[in-house]
Amino acid sequence: MDTTDAETQLRAGSLRVTRPRLAVLSAVHERPHADTDTVIGLVRRQHPTVSHQAVYDVLRALTDAGLIRRIQPAGSTARYEARTGDNHHHAVCRSCGAIADVDCAIGHAPCLTASHDHGFVVEEAEVVYWGTCPAGAAASTSH
Repeated sequence: MDTTDAETQLRAGSLRVTRPRLAVLSAVHERPHADTDTVIGLVRRQHPTVSHQAVYDVLRALTDAGLIRRIQPAGSTARYEARTGDNHHHAVCRSCGAIADVDCAIGHAPCLTASHDHGFVVEEAEVVYWGTCPAGAAASTSH
């Protein structure tokens, strides 16, 4: 993601353009499904003095503005991705923890209809497919 696109996204999200915000947004675009430590490492390549707290604050601001999405599969740390606003789900490998995007078969949100919505206005459904990816399967058969 180039700087101009990132600046445009930040402004569209009503956020001030700052170096840490640009760096975090770029890192999440560069490495989909990255955890916080990975994002911190990517940001510190450009800005070595950025604190952990600054990155946490930026991740929260970008998530709140809808510029990135936070996912947290059961038993996993929070992950961040730049793919927002569409109706996709995730496949998670039980062996190696790899995460892949899975497009919704229906295409419109919410992807699933609740059998009983208890009066909720359902806007989104989150689906996680659990299994073993090819690399994870290969690693488990080699042991």
